[in-house]
Amino acid sequence: MGIQHVLVLPFPAQGHVNPLMLLSKKLAEHGFKVTFVNTDFNHKRVLSATNEEGSAVRLISIPDGLGPEDDRNNVVNLCSESLSSTMTSALEKVIKDIDALDSASEKITGIVADVNMAWALELTDKLGIKGAVFCPASAAVLVLGENIPNLIQDGIINTEGFPIIKGKFQLSPEMPIMDTADIPWCSLGDPTMHKVIYNHASKIIRYSHLTDWWLGNTTSDLEPGAISLSPKILPIGPLIGSGNDIRSLGQFWEEDVSCLTWLDQQPPCSVIYVAFGSSTIFDPHQLKELALGLDLTNRPFLWVVREDASGSTKITYPDEFQGTCGKIVKWAPQQKVLSHPAIACFISHCGWNSTLEGVSNGVPFLCWPYYTDQLVDKAYICDMWKVGLGFDLDDKGLISRWEIKKKVDQILGDENIRGRSQKLKEMVLSNIAEGGQSYENFNKFVEWLKE
Repeated sequence: MGIQHVLVLPFPAQGHVNPLMLLSKKLAEHGFKVTFVNTDFNHKRVLSATNEEGSAVRLISIPDGLGPEDDRNNVVNLCSESLSSTMTSALEKVIKDIDALDSASEKITGIVADVNMAWALELTDKLGIKGAVFCPASAAVLVLGENIPNLIQDGIINTEGFPIIKGKFQLSPEMPIMDTADIPWCSLGDPTMHKVIYNHASKIIRYSHLTDWWLGNTTSDLEPGAISLSPKILPIGPLIGSGNDIRSLGQFWEEDVSCLTWLDQQPPCSVIYVAFGSSTIFDPHQLKELALGLDLTNRPFLWVVREDASGSTKITYPDEFQGTCGKIVKWAPQQKVLSHPAIACFISHCGWNSTLEGVSNGVPFLCWPYYTDQLVDKAYICDMWKVGLGFDLDDKGLISRWEIKKKVDQILGDENIRGRSQKLKEMVLSNIAEGGQSYENFNKFVEWLKE
């Protein structure tokens, strides 16, 4: 038998590409040939942002079925039927073209698909190859989708996914208490987006049952309740980058590594790191409060502000903003930043990748979630693990500059939170160390792929 050749298919968003690229690198380190399939649009972004020459992972692309005028940050577009139908036929052609080559080592022997692309499992059955899904979000989010029939039966949501009751519920005593408004598809506000995400969640769970291999970027220590409710989930996380890479693979924006030199000049445990992921858009009024709040803290800060973070081509900072204590970059090598000894706390949108990176480095959180799974992650951070604090809104619905200063002072003065953060770090990292549960689970998956 030739070398096993695995095709990896991420959902076309930065927060999904990142962990699947890390998984791809791990598979390559175990002797697999790995082909990573981005959309044409994202493939170009990755190549322009990062020098991929010499990577053990082969990068290719297929069309996404969207037009040049379509917004590829729009969740409705990314979850559309046209995207999945276009990519299904394109993916099948890619596999057949690779298999037509006269080399046993070229033939595709398995697919690892983002759970949001679980339709690809129909191809594994059709083509007679192995298939697995990978969940880049918390196991709790996957469990919520899997429990849609129970949520309906228990009178929590109706058949269209809208809350019947307004209030708290809990799927398991070891899972966060949630508000029905915080269910991922209920947090979007827009009814069209709600319908699309709810239908998408229902559909991907059905497709996911075409395989018994549900890989989770998590650990059973972090999410015992969710894992117990869905024993099909195999925790192999956290997937975190290597400190040896100059730049991270798979980024849509070029990382500004100058921030690491700046961090070297700051005192230990002094810097507020502020980053809101790849899709958060700031209201100008809220951007003003954040900027002036960072000034008010009178502490050094590293703030990541994407060029499109205001929804326009140019970020406008308030005239009063000094920023003399801080450094602003467009995109940062986040894993390296969070592992730096100068970092004191992390003001985060609570995306799962950011959550795992913060936890893996023992950094306390100030939680600023926006929608979907970020609200579940905040509940873990603040209520279950108790390694962070949330912000309170003022009477205008904003997080004020004074609230920012207050919570920064509070978390940096709380040694109990820092102590719990360090203990959580040790627990999580023990899972991926040799002999740890995630380490053994990943090896179990590798052996199955090689059979």
